[in-house]
Amino acid sequence: MPTTKTSQKKSSFNEGSTKLLPQQSPGDRLDLLKQMLLIRRFEEKAAQAATQKKIKGFCHLYIGQEALAVGTISVLNPHDGVITAYRDHGHGLARGMCPQACMAELFGKATGCSRGKGGSMHFFDAKKHFYGGHGIVGGQTPLGLGIAFSQKYKGDGGVTLCYLGDGAVNQGPFHESLNLAALWKLPIIYIIENNEWSMGTSLARSSAGLPLVNRAQAYDMAGIVADGMDVDDVRAKTAEAVHLARTESQPTLMEIKTYRYRGHSMSDPGSYRTKEEIEKHKQHDPILTYRSRLMEEGIMDNPTFDQLDAEAQKISQEAYDFAEKSPEPELETLWEDIFTPEDQIPPLEHRGRFHR
Repeated sequence: MPTTKTSQKKSSFNEGSTKLLPQQSPGDRLDLLKQMLLIRRFEEKAAQAATQKKIKGFCHLYIGQEALAVGTISVLNPHDGVITAYRDHGHGLARGMCPQACMAELFGKATGCSRGKGGSMHFFDAKKHFYGGHGIVGGQTPLGLGIAFSQKYKGDGGVTLCYLGDGAVNQGPFHESLNLAALWKLPIIYIIENNEWSMGTSLARSSAGLPLVNRAQAYDMAGIVADGMDVDDVRAKTAEAVHLARTESQPTLMEIKTYRYRGHSMSDPGSYRTKEEIEKHKQHDPILTYRSRLMEEGIMDNPTFDQLDAEAQKISQEAYDFAEKSPEPELETLWEDIFTPEDQIPPLEHRGRFHR
C-alpha cells in the first residue's frame, strides 16, 4: 500500500514537533499547571452549583480533559480563532475568558459572557477570538471553516482550532467541512476530543474505520494523534499542525485521546461505565502527571502546588459568589442581540444576493 500524506505526517511529529515551540521558562511551565487547576476547580464549583439547582438546563463538565484545551490553545497567537462544541468551559477559560463572567453565564445572569442567554453550551468572547460554544452536534465545524476562510481571505496570518467530540465525526457537516478545508487549503485544525464515549455509546459501537484520525486520509489532510492526558505532548503535536496551517495554509485533523471523569452532562450518572474503567484513567490524571514532571524538573515542590491549587479554588469561589449576587437579565433584553444594528448593516450595493 502506498504511503499516504497522513502517515508521513504522523511519523515525523515525535521527532520534530518540540523544535517548533519556544523554550519555556519555569514560569511558563507553571502557568500551564495554573490553567489546568483553574479549569478543574471551576468545573467542580459548577458541579456544586448544578446540584444546588443554581444552574438550569444542561451543564457539560470538562473534568479530566484539562490538558487538551490548555495544551492546544497555549500554542496560539492572540488573534487566532477558537471554536468548539457544547463542552466549552475549559476552552473558554484556557483562552483567557473571565471566570466570573463564565460562572455568571452558567447561572443565567445578566453579567454572564453571553448576557445570561447562552448558558453552559454557549460561552462566547469575540475580543478573545473565542467563538463559542455550540449546542448542535457538529454544527460548529462549518462555522470554524468560515473563520479560517476569512483568515485566508484577509491574509492576516491567523489559524483556527475547531474542536468536536468523537460522537460528531459521523455527522455530515463535519465531512463537508473537511472536504472544503482540503480543497481550499484553509488554515484550520480540526481537533477530535476522543473521550471514548459519545453520550452513553462507546466509540467501538458508534464508529467504523478506527482510529478516527483515518478520516484525514480521505481528504488528503495531515493527521496527528496526541495523548490528551499529557499537556506537553498535546502542545508539541498541536505546534506542528499550527505551523503547517500558518506557513502553508494547510488543514490538519487531530485525534487527541482523553477521558471525562463525569457523565456526559450533570443529568447523566454515567452508569454505562465501570468504576474500574474510570479509576484506570484517573491513574493518568493530566494534572497529577504534569505535577510529577514539574517536580522532577525541580520547578515545583508540594507547598508550591498547594498554593497554586488554593489560588484556583479561591478564584472559583469568587466566581461562584459573583454569579450568585449578579442580577437576572431584564425582560426587555429578550429582544436584544437578535438582529444586526442598523448602523452595522452594509449598503445595499455591497450585499450579495443572499442578503436581499
